[in-house]
Amino acid sequence: MTGTPLTRSEAKDLTRRRLIRAALAILDEEGEAGLSTVKVAKAAGIAQSSFYVHFKDMQELLRVLADEGGERLFAAMREARRKAREAPDDLERHRDTFRIPLVAICRHPELLRIQLRARYDPSSSLRDFAVATAAAHREHLAAALAARGHDADDERDGRRLEMIAEGINAATNALAMGHLEGRYPDLDEAADILTALSRGALRLLRSTSAKAAPTERPQDEADPGDGAQEAVAGEAQETAAAPGDGAAPGGP
Repeated sequence: MTGTPLTRSEAKDLTRRRLIRAALAILDEEGEAGLSTVKVAKAAGIAQSSFYVHFKDMQELLRVLADEGGERLFAAMREARRKAREAPDDLERHRDTFRIPLVAICRHPELLRIQLRARYDPSSSLRDFAVATAAAHREHLAAALAARGHDADDERDGRRLEMIAEGINAATNALAMGHLEGRYPDLDEAADILTALSRGALRLLRSTSAKAAPTERPQDEADPGDGAQEAVAGEAQETAAAPGDGAAPGGP
């Protein structure tokens, strides 16, 4: 008994997925230097000419890899934040929101390296994409922090909130790379450091904002300042993205 034949659309999508998986496997094993349309097509089991049916060039394939991985990471982060909100006294759930992007970067680190290089290379064809990706991760994290009560009522507070988001994303990238280089063997320890960094930065933001407008933040004034409350930053972590100062995506 044979299965139902694939439709033309289904067959095309299946081939596209094979190309994406093949490219990611080559990146993991050989880095960007090992990528070529010939290698990717061969690994996917299709003719090289068929590659261009699905992707304009290798740059488009890399953008798709980053986009899809970013979507998976954001979904995982939203779920982690939801769980953290359900148990505000459970610090472990807050730590998970930092651990998830660290694990994602370490799973496919070459994707992050490519986007970091592109972001700071004006001649890279991926530069605009990398810059936009970094901005998206930064804005997502800043918005999530604001949604948890760390809002910005003026330009100064907004700038500081964005700087905190930028710093958390950059630190996530740096600690993940340090783990891959063997300097920071324990990812849980790295997650603890990110939690501590965010707690300190947000404590400063709350205190300086309260001085500027003390009557507008009665909830913050009433905070006992315990570890679980201060770890709220972990609930908002969107990154790291990603790519270009955000967490890198996970696998397909």
